[in-house]
Amino acid sequence: MLSCGDEGGLVTPTTLRTVRTRLTDLAEQAGVSTATVSRVLNGKPGVSAQARQAVLTALDMLGYERPEKLRMRSAGLVGLVVPELTNPVFPAFAQVIETMLSDRGYTPLLCTQSPGGTTEDQYVELLLDHGVDGIVFVSGLHADTSASKDRYHRLRGRGVPLVLVNGYAEGVDAPAVSTDDTAAMDQAIRHLHSLGHRAIGLAVGPTRFVPSQRKRDAFTALIGKHLGVADADAHVVSTLFTVEGGHAAATELFRSGHSAVVCGSDLMALGAVRAARALGLRVPEDVSVVGFDDSPLIAFTDPPLTTVRQPVAAMGHAAVSALVAEMSGTPAPRAELLFHPELVVRRSTGSAPVPSPAHTAQDAAPTH
Repeated sequence: MLSCGDEGGLVTPTTLRTVRTRLTDLAEQAGVSTATVSRVLNGKPGVSAQARQAVLTALDMLGYERPEKLRMRSAGLVGLVVPELTNPVFPAFAQVIETMLSDRGYTPLLCTQSPGGTTEDQYVELLLDHGVDGIVFVSGLHADTSASKDRYHRLRGRGVPLVLVNGYAEGVDAPAVSTDDTAAMDQAIRHLHSLGHRAIGLAVGPTRFVPSQRKRDAFTALIGKHLGVADADAHVVSTLFTVEGGHAAATELFRSGHSAVVCGSDLMALGAVRAARALGLRVPEDVSVVGFDDSPLIAFTDPPLTTVRQPVAAMGHAAVSALVAEMSGTPAPRAELLFHPELVVRRSTGSAPVPSPAHTAQDAAPTH
């Protein structure tokens, strides 16, 4: 039997099966009944806000286009500026922040930089041209101590609400959200120390960046405290936050006798593992490596990487909450919010090797 659809179109048995399949898929994904899905899609009352949001999320995740009646009018545009997408932690921040902004009715505009491409300042001008209501900066020029902060003062002078993520800029009138780098270093060093490592090095990014400075300062203080190292700076190599940077730094540290290396990012840690293998060293039997971030897929590397996890979801939630408060005219606290990281132990760290005649040159403690 054939029947007419609500809009006068011909509905065939195949069409009905497709509709039922879609409702079933959405119900399973959202964890609700098909009747609830139907009520949401048709804009009917009697559905909780939680169930409605679950169905809308299921629509997005399964790739269905939202019906016109379910598309919320944007509460405003918000710029999200990230340095690049090569490091997996930045897409993770972007996804969390974009999702939370969308849940609050805002339309996020993602701006990603690349070497030789559009600069942060150029993106900001573009965002201002689009009339954004606020901007979130993740690891931007605010984190670079060599860069002028005048650009942020000018934005605040124009009344544009800002939030700074991972890179506190003293004197800038904006909320700041960061990972506690001191706690991160403390967790990493305590872990390696408990495994018997006494020759621990740090591979970190350029020292002009606030997170790098904080990691370096914490590391040198902690190995002085726990290991009694006098010249702690001699155990630090500053390079780039890349696989190649980690490879170069770890090569230097392993050759000078370090049995463990803490890295400023997961990408650097992957470079450190590669450096160890190039030197004929096994991870973790001969040397141990600790990363930072706990980027997506890092648990599936070879070996799975021990790393210090940034609380990306909590930080993203705090950043969005602060920005929304600012945009609504309620000033958020200006004190920097520090979020406690979590050490995730996997298989790139192990007990310190016992010195033997065959490995004395590799395992001896550095004599800096």
